[in-house]
Amino acid sequence: MNIDKAVLFFAGVVVLLGLALGWTVSPYWFLLTAFAGVNMIQASFTGFCPAAIVFRKLGLRSGNAFS
Repeated sequence: MNIDKAVLFFAGVVVLLGLALGWTVSPYWFLLTAFAGVNMIQASFTGFCPAAIVFRKLGLRSGNAFS
């Protein structure tokens, strides 16, 4: 697995987790989904992704998007 796939997987998990918790526990969990969406938009403009930095430090190899 490379950094690109790991970031996309992580973002998907965060979105689904935020939706599930927002639906079952508290509507405030929808803010987690909003944060993930804002972070993805920000990363598309700037190329800076905090999750990519973490995955790089964990030893995943670079992909095309987050090099």
